[in-house]
Amino acid sequence: MAEARARQIIIAGAGVAGLTAALSFAVRGHPVRIFERAPRLEEVGAGIQLSPNATRILDRLGVLSSLRQTAVRPDAVVLRDASSLAELGRVPLGAYAELRWKAPYLTAHRADLQAALLAHVEREPGIELTTGATVRDIAPHPLGVSVVVDSTGRTTTASGMMLVAADGVWSSLRRLTCAEPASRFSGQVAWRRTVRADSAAGRALAQAGVGGSVTAFLAPGFHLITYPVRAGAALNIVAFTPGKAIGETWAGNLDIGILKRSMRRAAPALLSLADDIAEWTVWPIHTVRANAPWTTEQGIALIGDAAHAMPPYAAQGAAMAIEDAEMLAGEVQAHPDSLKAALAAWETERRLRIERVARQGRLNRFTWHAAGPAALARNLFLRTRRPEKLAARFDWLYGWTPPPLKL
Repeated sequence: MAEARARQIIIAGAGVAGLTAALSFAVRGHPVRIFERAPRLEEVGAGIQLSPNATRILDRLGVLSSLRQTAVRPDAVVLRDASSLAELGRVPLGAYAELRWKAPYLTAHRADLQAALLAHVEREPGIELTTGATVRDIAPHPLGVSVVVDSTGRTTTASGMMLVAADGVWSSLRRLTCAEPASRFSGQVAWRRTVRADSAAGRALAQAGVGGSVTAFLAPGFHLITYPVRAGAALNIVAFTPGKAIGETWAGNLDIGILKRSMRRAAPALLSLADDIAEWTVWPIHTVRANAPWTTEQGIALIGDAAHAMPPYAAQGAAMAIEDAEMLAGEVQAHPDSLKAALAAWETERRLRIERVARQGRLNRFTWHAAGPAALARNLFLRTRRPEKLAARFDWLYGWTPPPLKL
């Protein structure tokens, strides 16, 4: 029993990052305890894109086969002009992606991914999940760490070799590693909704050229992305505009006039989406300080948005959390005699990749929101590149593979 506690991993948060970390550690023989502050796991968020660098890890963990039942394999990423609806360029996906990058590119509802992860967690005898439980503090000791947990009005403790803080962009545990723990509002907001494919909004999108693809409509200072989820029965829609801080929430409200003004140059089929005022929720896009530490020598590691929340312009938020989890478990396994060395190696390697993904996101935002001569140059570049050439630009991202799993 004492040996099991010494190898136990404590995880704060049962979102995509926390559940993936639990499976990644469990498959390597670690007992895991997850503490989730929400009293029950509910549908939160909206659609997500899962590129091959993420789905190959989900496949390794046994999750991909069940996720495929509700996910969609889009045939391309298509870039269109928001005003004329003309196609500017496309990156082929579907069977082409699986052949090129050895794993599928999928779109899914976040709740469906979480459900698939949770189903596998519940089947793992070495994982214990407690909801309605908040990790408040941590105390290092010679054999690892002890955490203080508030649950249903009681305070308890749990011990293990390390704490994995996977509690999201508004992490309460970031303060344990960082002197500046608060996230920062980026000045941008994401307007989100999910519609049935056969609804009026779904038909409007079909009129705008949306098929079985990830479609991005580009305009100066604004872009809108839509793609199928829920086995194709629904469409996820997200529009990015300037906005104002509205608190730490996934489902806030904001003056719909902000969205309408940003979309004023969009084609009627897109502009009509902004008339359904009650259907939109607003997510304020927050970031964290890029050079803040993610680990401590005492055995704490921040993963996912808790460590490196960034604007979602590269569609890699979930993928980076999944990579974080798998790589962290791998480094701990690779350094059995030194957790300090494992955490240092993990943070060094992950920072290099996260920084490159962040640069790609900044480039996407600049080019997608471009106006005037910059937009003309962007359009010329896209129209003169074959789809396969555009796909090759993502080999470094989608073709990434973690080290082999050693059992």
